[in-house]
Amino acid sequence: MDTLTYEEIFGRLVQAAYRGNIGTEIAKIKSTDQAYINEYIHYALGQGDLNKVVFKVDSCDGECSENEHNCEAACLFNAIVRDMEGNVMIQDRNCTHCGRCIETCSLHRLVDKKEFIPLVDLLKSKEVPVFAIVAPAIIGQFGEDVTMGQLRIALKHLGFYGMVEVALFADILSLKESLEFDIHVKTDKDFVLTSCCCPVWINMVKKVYNTLVPHISPSVSPMVACGRGIKRLHPEAKVVFIGPCIAKKAEAKEKDIRDAVDAVLTFEELHQIFDATGIVPSAMEDVPSEHSSLGGRIYARTGGVSKSIADTLNRLRPEKSVKIKAIQANGVKECKALLNTILENEITANFYEGMGCVGGCVGGPKAVLSTEEGTKRVNNYGKEAHAPTAADNFYVLHLLQELGIHSVEELLKGEAAEIFHRKL
Repeated sequence: MDTLTYEEIFGRLVQAAYRGNIGTEIAKIKSTDQAYINEYIHYALGQGDLNKVVFKVDSCDGECSENEHNCEAACLFNAIVRDMEGNVMIQDRNCTHCGRCIETCSLHRLVDKKEFIPLVDLLKSKEVPVFAIVAPAIIGQFGEDVTMGQLRIALKHLGFYGMVEVALFADILSLKESLEFDIHVKTDKDFVLTSCCCPVWINMVKKVYNTLVPHISPSVSPMVACGRGIKRLHPEAKVVFIGPCIAKKAEAKEKDIRDAVDAVLTFEELHQIFDATGIVPSAMEDVPSEHSSLGGRIYARTGGVSKSIADTLNRLRPEKSVKIKAIQANGVKECKALLNTILENEITANFYEGMGCVGGCVGGPKAVLSTEEGTKRVNNYGKEAHAPTAADNFYVLHLLQELGIHSVEELLKGEAAEIFHRKL
């Protein structure tokens, strides 16, 4: 029998979980008797340390240390080191959870834990509503002509109660961050750091450039905002985030925000799940699914956050004399370089946006499309939006009312708006 990959094992276990014979399938897979098969099964089932994302499935004594597939060299923050025998060790205190080490490892000994199979019984039973919340980068990832409405129906076939575009909550955060900028940037010497949407960037600042933490805008990510918003309206609900990012798996487990999201899937994993269950999104009926603005949708690509917040600020505070002057860092190397210039007091902007992946979320390690194609799809989807900014989006203003927030200004104060606030 051919050697099974980690992804093939995951697909077979998903199919078995829906059939109800997962124990039998596990026995069949184990009978292949290939290297570290037990570890692959363990992590594909979502088992292992609840607070970890990246796992090593076998000893690694340096046999790849001299070639281009060196995970140690791929990590820019010294999170991967070797012990005295040359075995790879992951230092969690330095890890930004970017997932590049997994991509780099040609020996397939580094994997990210899958979080879907523990949900299958819940999805099949429908005992509680399980919401899928999808990242703005999702457009086009499941077929050139697949609409958000078709994805909604495809996810319902898996057992999800409903689907919410995280871009809708990116709109809410554009409103909040534009008001934060208005308060904190009064002169040419003032500046703020975003992007709240990228956990790699936020982790870099917290772990390596921590003296800059006071400059981070105190907002949760759109993922967390969406999860918390759903749970305020549906307290019994479970929430599953779907995106291109491994780091989101770690973000969802951080102590102060772990209430928001119960599991994280990647685009690659959802493709495998659709394949395993025979669901074809392009064959689904289309239903209306138009709620986010252009600004919320372009959060998915580098520069989108800056543009969204700048445009929203101009709508909310057109009289403000100090406008947003933004600089973006594209990928971890640029993020490091940009943060170093700030530390050296070379302040040339008042709004710093960092994206841990080149291109932004569309360049995430588990995206299906190329970064260029993903950016094109996101921009086109943005142009189709009914509203140019969050301030023009009727759905956002209505949603805020449902959440107990009766004016945009209340996003900065009051108990109802606490779900969107984070103190780093």
